Amino acid sequence: MANAVENLEETLKPFYQRASEAEDRLARLEASLVSKNSSGNNEELVKMVRELQAKLDDAKVELVAEKEKGLKEVQKLTAENAKLQNRIIHLVRALKEADCKIASNQGCR
Repeated sequence: MANAVENLEETLKPFYQRASEAEDRLARLEASLVSKNSSGNNEELVKMVRELQAKLDDAKVELVAEKEKGLKEVQKLTAENAKLQNRIIHLVRALKEADCKIASNQGCR
């Protein structure tokens, strides 16, 4: 389970990095927008800020989707692991019972 969570974190690391970079770029553009007085320049910056904001929003949505997908996979694998462990317990019990039946002539209990 811990290994799956670590793998999930490794998988999501690039998405976190992209989101962080987009937020940094957005902050720089917003700061630049405030410091510029030229209306033509401001319009360009506003357009760039909107584009970056849209990219950031897309990255966040993608990050959430990947995280949910990873969590569902971890849950699925955890349930499968529990079923397999239960199956092993029953198989070991059946094997012991079969061994006792074979050795019943020797008084096995």
